[in-house]
Amino acid sequence: MECRHFGKCGSCSWYAFDYATQMEKKHQRLAGLLAPFYEDAIEAFESLNSHYRARAEYKIFHGEDVCRYAMRSLDKKSFVTLDECPMVSDAIEKRMWKLLEEVNRDEKLGNRLFGVEFLSTTTDEVLVTMLYHRKLDEAWMARAKRLEEALNVGVIGRSRKQKIVLGNEYVTETLHVAGKSFRYRHYEQSFTQPNPHVNEKMIGWAMEQASRYKRGDFCELYAGAGNFTIPLASLFEKVIATEISKRSIHAALENCALNGVENITFVRMSSEEFTEALQKKRSFNRLREVDLDSYDIGTVLVDPPRAGLDDLTRRLISRFETILYISCNPETLARDLVELTKTHTVRRAALFDQFPYTPHMEAGVVLTN
Repeated sequence: MECRHFGKCGSCSWYAFDYATQMEKKHQRLAGLLAPFYEDAIEAFESLNSHYRARAEYKIFHGEDVCRYAMRSLDKKSFVTLDECPMVSDAIEKRMWKLLEEVNRDEKLGNRLFGVEFLSTTTDEVLVTMLYHRKLDEAWMARAKRLEEALNVGVIGRSRKQKIVLGNEYVTETLHVAGKSFRYRHYEQSFTQPNPHVNEKMIGWAMEQASRYKRGDFCELYAGAGNFTIPLASLFEKVIATEISKRSIHAALENCALNGVENITFVRMSSEEFTEALQKKRSFNRLREVDLDSYDIGTVLVDPPRAGLDDLTRRLISRFETILYISCNPETLARDLVELTKTHTVRRAALFDQFPYTPHMEAGVVLTN
């Protein structure tokens, strides 16, 4: 990938390295972090070299009577206005500049606009969220509706205490994994994996490891909208999954219906609460229709936030025979493995390059006892 903003825009801090060098540096770093626990080969899954990012958020810079996209500078002290952004998906790129033209042509669209967020799919759906420092009125809605039709996008307007959804507030993604297609509704301003090409590889790797090492029923913590849960459910008779976000649970149930999956029970609770429920330390009204004793959980998948696992969750998953751990922060993964490897052994490890041209990476390990 080449970009005229390399060295200025803070989005791609590893602009000086070619892609092969980036992958080698990430592989070496992950191997070093896992060395105390694992010495075998680390499987590496590369990203597309450009147009890989399905989500993008831009500030809007107002100057000389025109609006321009802007990103935080590399030194984080200012913003850089953009003329191109080759990291975003083709679906976003072919619309974002036309959208800017419309904004600069129409005062109703550009007035006090301070941000634009894009959410896209591999099937060319795009949702655009326009952020304002003013109340949105009927005139704005009429202009935004025309914008929807001109660009073939969904438009949402947001301002203080106001949200206007003109069509759907989600896009529907289709991922192809292990010879099957899975459909997901991705809602505006909800968490989704940013790199669908690598996400397919990540799900496929998790399915392969679950097929090889699975035991008993399946449990997933931090399940989100079912990104992993739904494909892996095909490998198990019974599945229970937890997620703290009410909106994510709603999306997960919709995604189960989209994919005809009926063997998953989604429960809205934190991993700490679920631990207390399994240990019978507390009873929860949210579990009144769930017979936890009927589950013989032997395989667990965790995909925690960057902070990693808390003490209670580490102790909980140590009870299960097989642990699949997907990590967006290999440093906290290594920290958690200090405890997890007291009862389990790391059998496989993988590197997933969700974020090319940055030092960030995702990792996966599977452990068995």
